[in-house]
Parts: sequence; C-alpha cells; structure tokens
Amino acid sequence: MVLLDPLANALSTIKNAEDIGKQSCTIKPASKLIGNVLKVMKDNGYIGEFEFIEDGKAGIYEVKLIGRINKCGAIKPRYSVQSEEFEKWEKQYLPARNFGALILTTSEGVLSQIEARESNIGGQLLAYVY
Repeated sequence: MVLLDPLANALSTIKNAEDIGKQSCTIKPASKLIGNVLKVMKDNGYIGEFEFIEDGKAGIYEVKLIGRINKCGAIKPRYSVQSEEFEKWEKQYLPARNFGALILTTSEGVLSQIEARESNIGGQLLAYVY
C-alpha cells in the first residue's frame, strides 16, 4: 500500500475514530509535520494528549480523542497565503467566523491562522479543523 499523503491519512484516521466515538486512535507512519499539526490541534483544544511511540520504522502517534472534532482534513494543494488573506480561506474551509482553525506551516513553524495573524506572517495551508 502506497501512502501519497500521510497528513491527509492521519487527519482522516482521527476524523473516523472521532465519528464512531473512540477514546483514542493510532496514527502511522508518524512524521515531524504530523506531530506539529497534532500539537496545534491540542493547543486549540480539539484533541487530548498524544505521544510518539518508536516502532523501529517511522514511528506511531497514539492520540487521545476528546470528542471535540466535527470535521478535519488536509488542504490540497497547499496554497500559499499572506496574513491579509486568512479571511478568504476561513470562509472557504471553516463553517463560521471565529469557529475552527486553519493550520499552516510558516517560517516560525506550524501555527494556527490565529497565531499567524498575531505574528503577521503568512505561510502554506496544511489543514483545517473545527
């Protein structure tokens, strides 16, 4: 089986586990990018704790779910955005104002659009969650 987009896979694993009411889910393969996206989701209160487990290959993330996710997914292609354009993308991917988060990769690391707006930096859209 070939994984074309591990981030999209990880987010759909979380979404599916959340939909059927599971307490936790396992994401493999793990990557730094997925770890950073999970951290943003945790900081924004969408998931509980998560931990990296070494398995001799790429590793695994064990994620605790808290039932806060309605929908999440990867954004493809990874559009480049400037800090003034966040509103346009929020309208496209999020259901309402100040509801949910866009996750983007910036020169400062992986941030939500709220943190990126405060730092006045743009980046590339990775995912959305609400």
